Amino acid sequence: MKKVQRILAILGILFLLGLYLATFIFALLGKDFFPMFVASLFSSFALPVLIWIYGFIYKLLRKKDS
Repeated sequence: MKKVQRILAILGILFLLGLYLATFIFALLGKDFFPMFVASLFSSFALPVLIWIYGFIYKLLRKKDS
């Protein structure tokens, strides 16, 4: 289980770094890419929050079962 968690954590980090890089690139490209910049910016904030919520709910449900 620990190995799977470690792999998922590394994939999550790589995905977030990709989002941050995309946000930076869209910011540099100018007005034509503003909708993609906003979508990337929103995703870079929403994704970690959703991951935290899923983990929190998982821990609550797991405690209830045992």
